[in-house]
Amino acid sequence: SDLLAIVNNSFSTDIFDDDTFVPVKKIGSYFIAELFHGPTFCFKDIGMRPVIQILSYFSTLRNKSTTLLVSTTGDTGPAAVRAVSDTANPRLNILVHYPNGQISEFQRRQMTTIDSKCVKVVKFDGGGDDMDGPIKEILLSAASNDINTQNCVEGSDLGERSFCGINSYNIGRPMVQMVHFVWTYLRVAEQLNVTPGDRSCAIDFVVPTGAMGNITGGYIAKKMGVPIGALCAGVNINDITHRVFQSGEFHKKKIQKTLSDAINIEVPYNFERLLFYLTGEDHSLVKACMTTMDTTKKLTLDLALLELLQRDFRSARITDDKMILALRSAYEEHNYVSDPHTAVALAAAEILGYSFDNEKRNPVAILATASPCKFCDVVSGAIGEDGWNEIIFPDSAKDLDNRAEFEPFHYIYREGVTIEEMQSEWKENMLEIIQNNF
Repeated sequence: SDLLAIVNNSFSTDIFDDDTFVPVKKIGSYFIAELFHGPTFCFKDIGMRPVIQILSYFSTLRNKSTTLLVSTTGDTGPAAVRAVSDTANPRLNILVHYPNGQISEFQRRQMTTIDSKCVKVVKFDGGGDDMDGPIKEILLSAASNDINTQNCVEGSDLGERSFCGINSYNIGRPMVQMVHFVWTYLRVAEQLNVTPGDRSCAIDFVVPTGAMGNITGGYIAKKMGVPIGALCAGVNINDITHRVFQSGEFHKKKIQKTLSDAINIEVPYNFERLLFYLTGEDHSLVKACMTTMDTTKKLTLDLALLELLQRDFRSARITDDKMILALRSAYEEHNYVSDPHTAVALAAAEILGYSFDNEKRNPVAILATASPCKFCDVVSGAIGEDGWNEIIFPDSAKDLDNRAEFEPFHYIYREGVTIEEMQSEWKENMLEIIQNNF
C-alpha cells in the first residue's frame, strides 16, 4: 500500500496534462512517444517524481533530514525542484545548480519561481559538468561519515543529515526510465496489431542523448526481454557518446554551446553502467576503466568491447543547423512541432536511414523528451512566429511569465584561478548554504 501511494502521488491526472500520461503518436512512419506531459513539460518528470517520493518516504520513516544535490543543464533541475516542492516534506530539501546563461529563460524561471523553504537555487559561472566534482566530493564525504570535517561552518551539524544526488547517476532514475521503453513498446505493438513479446517485430528507438540515463534504461529493458532492436543515440556536437559508439573513444572534450543545451555533456556518467553490462558485470574491469578515465580523461575500448557495444547501439552527430532543419521539416511536412532535443533525434533518425515516409525498416520510436513550449527562441526561429502562435500550450506554462522570481545564489568564477580551485571553493559555498538555509 505504501508503494502504491508513492506511485499515485508521482503520477496523477491532476498534474499531467494528458490522461494517458505518455501519448504515442503515429507521425508518418515514426511513432513519437511524448514524454513531456508532466508538470515541468519534460521526460525528467516521469523518472524524477517516483525517486523523490521514495526519498521523502524514507526521510520521514527514519526521522532524518535529507538534502538533495543537483546540477542541471536544463530539465533535471526544474523536475527535481517541482517534485520536492510537491512533497511538502520539511525533512526533504534540495540545492540545485545551473550554469549561468546556459539554460533557457523558461527553464530558469521553472526553478526560480518556486516559493518553498525546501528549495534553494544557485547559478554558477562554468560549464554544465563543472559542478559534478564538488557534488561528488560531498556525497562521498557523507557516505564515509566525514562530512563534519568541513570547516566552512563553525559548529556544523551537517553530519546529522543525509545527502543524495539525483542526477541520472542515481540508479533510481534509469530504473524508472525503463518504463519509457516498456510503455512505448506496448503502445507501438498495439498500433501495429503485434502480439506483445513477438521477437519477429523488434522496435528500434532513437533517443536524444546527453548523460545516457535514458538510453541506459532502454538497454536494461532490452536485457530484461523487451523486444527492442537498435538503441540509437542522437547527440549534438558535444559528441562523446557518438565517438565511443563509433570508434570506442571515450575521450573528454570541452563543452561547446549549442541550441540543444540540455544534452551538452562532457562525460556521460551512465556509460559506466553500460560498461558494467558489456563486461559481463565485471566490477574490477569497470573500475579499472573508469579510473583510467578519471586520471587521463581518456578511455579507449578494446575491439571486443566495441563490437559488443555496436551490436545494440548506433548514433548520429547533429549540428545546430541540421537540428533546425529537422524541426522545420517536421512542422512543414507533418504539422508536428518538436523541441530542439527531440529535433536532434529526428535528424539522427534520418541520418541513420529511417524516414518519416519509409516503413520498410524496423518500426522506430522517437522519444520526445521536452515540450516545445520551453524553447521559444529556437522553435519560433525555426518555424516562424505564426507557427509558434499556433501551438496550444498548457495554462501552467503560459502562467510562468507572471510569477515572481527569487534571486538565486551565485558562485562566481574568479579569473586566474584553476577550475579545481574554484570547485573546492564552490563546495564550501554549497555546505554553507545548506547549513544556513535548511
